[in-house]
Amino acid sequence: MSTLTQMREIVAMNLRSIPDRLAPSLVIVVGIAGVVAVMVALLSMSAGLSATLGATGRDDQVVVTRGGSNGELSSFLAIGSATLIRQDRAIARGPSGQPLASGELIVITEVPRPGQSTGANVTLRGLGPVGFALRPDFRVMQGRRFRPGVQELMVGAGAAQEFEGLEVGNTLSFRGSTWTIVGHFSSGDAYDSELWTDVGTLQGAWDRSGVSSVLAQVGSPAQIDAMKARLTADPQLDVDVRSQRDFFSGQSSGLNATIGVLAGIVAVIMAIGATFGALNTMYSAVSARTREIGTLRALGFGAAPVVASVMAEALLLSLAGGVLGAVIAYVVFNGYAVSTLGGGFTQVAFQFAVTPPLVLLGVGLALGIGFVGGLAPGIRAARIPVTEALRAN
Repeated sequence: MSTLTQMREIVAMNLRSIPDRLAPSLVIVVGIAGVVAVMVALLSMSAGLSATLGATGRDDQVVVTRGGSNGELSSFLAIGSATLIRQDRAIARGPSGQPLASGELIVITEVPRPGQSTGANVTLRGLGPVGFALRPDFRVMQGRRFRPGVQELMVGAGAAQEFEGLEVGNTLSFRGSTWTIVGHFSSGDAYDSELWTDVGTLQGAWDRSGVSSVLAQVGSPAQIDAMKARLTADPQLDVDVRSQRDFFSGQSSGLNATIGVLAGIVAVIMAIGATFGALNTMYSAVSARTREIGTLRALGFGAAPVVASVMAEALLLSLAGGVLGAVIAYVVFNGYAVSTLGGGFTQVAFQFAVTPPLVLLGVGLALGIGFVGGLAPGIRAARIPVTEALRAN
C-alpha cells in the first residue's frame, strides 16, 4: 500500500471517529471560534472607520488648511488668505464664473448621547451655497436646507441615528442662542456625522472672522501638485494642500493603527490559550488512540500517515472554529452602527465592516493555531514504539 493510500485511509478513519471524542473536540472549536470572533470584530471596527473616512472625498477636490495643522478643527485661515486661495488658477469655475471653492468653518458642539448624562462632541460645519455643489452625493433626507443668515441646522444621517434630540423641528442651544433643526441629510461618508449651518451665521455666533479650511474643485487631479507648489510658495500664505480623499484618509490612520495593535495583542493572547487547548486535546486524542496507532504501525502503516491523521483532525477542528468565529462576528457586528472620536476630537459615526479579507485572516489564524496544536502530538504519535503502543490500555 502506497504512502498516499495509507494517508487517505488513516485520515478518513480518524475523522470518522471525531464524534466519539465530541466534548474534547468542541474545546478546540469553541476556543478558536472565540479567538477569531474577537479579532475579526476588533478589526471590523477599523475597517468600518476606514471605509467611512476613505469614502469621504474625491481625487479632484482639495482641502486647504493652515500649515502644520492636523485637521480642520486646529486650522484657521484669515479671510484674506481664503480669498487668495480661491483665486488660484487650478480651481474650476461654475456657470457664473465664480470659483468652485467653499470657505468652511468648523466648531465643536455638544449633543445628548442616548442613555447617558454626558453629551458627545459633534462637528458643526458652516458652509455656503457652493459647499452643497461640491458634494454631489449630498441629498436631503427629511425637511429642507438651512437658510443663510438664520440660526438653522441640518443634521447628518449618522448623527441623527447615534445621538438624541436631533429630530427635525427640535431646537439646540449653542452659545446662549437657539438653533432650529430644519432637515436631515445624507452624503454617504464622514459628513453624515456632522451638523451643518450657514457659514456667515456660524462666524457671527462664534465671533470668528475667518474659516477653518477651503474646499475647492480643481480641473483635474494632475493640477493638485502644481497648485500646492504655488500656494505653499506664496509668502502671504502658510497652508497645507491635500486632495480631499487623502485628507480624510489621514484622519483615521492613527486610530486604525491603535485598533490594529489592540487587536493584535488580544488575538495573540487568546491564540496562545487556544493553542494550548488544542495541544491538550490532541495529546489526549493520541493517548486514547495509542493501541489503535500501534496496530496500524504493526500492519505496515508508516510514521507520515500517522502524523497526517493527527494534523488533519486538528486542522479540520480549527477550520470549523475559524468559520464559526467569522460567522459570529459577521452576524453580530457587521453593519453595527457606532460612533467614536475622530482626528478632531469629535464623534464620527460609522458601521462595523466584516469584510472578506478579515474573514480570510480569521480563518488563516485558526488554521495556524490548528497546525501548531496538532504538529507536536502528531510527531509524538508517530514516535511511539509499536510494542509499547500495543501494550497500552
